[in-house]
Amino acid sequence: MRVVIVGPSAARARLAGQLPDGLEVVGEARTLADAHTLALTADAWLVAASRQDTLDSYGSEPLTARELEVLELLAQGLPNKSIALGLGISDQTVKFHVASICGKLGAANRTDAARRALRQGVIPL
Repeated sequence: MRVVIVGPSAARARLAGQLPDGLEVVGEARTLADAHTLALTADAWLVAASRQDTLDSYGSEPLTARELEVLELLAQGLPNKSIALGLGISDQTVKFHVASICGKLGAANRTDAARRALRQGVIPL
């Protein structure tokens, strides 16, 4: 999978050193806006935040990779059943992830969670 790492330089370097096999870094950018301007073909953007940024944005616990996947589909307006089908999980598992996402982002509901994530640059438009 080809990825672009987005975030402060120290956080990008830390994340690049922690990537599992199978991920190829094809570019880096300081902000999501900068990433949009890159003429790169990538499968995903990985947002690298400093530890303090992560704690400030999400309280005491960051979103998991699966929660980010659910959040991106949620932001597209998909219902739980469609998200479940797309990710190969049960709709009850999606419901659990949505509740966890809302709690971590301090969101009142799924729409508020998507709005907060977009504003914070956690997920792309």
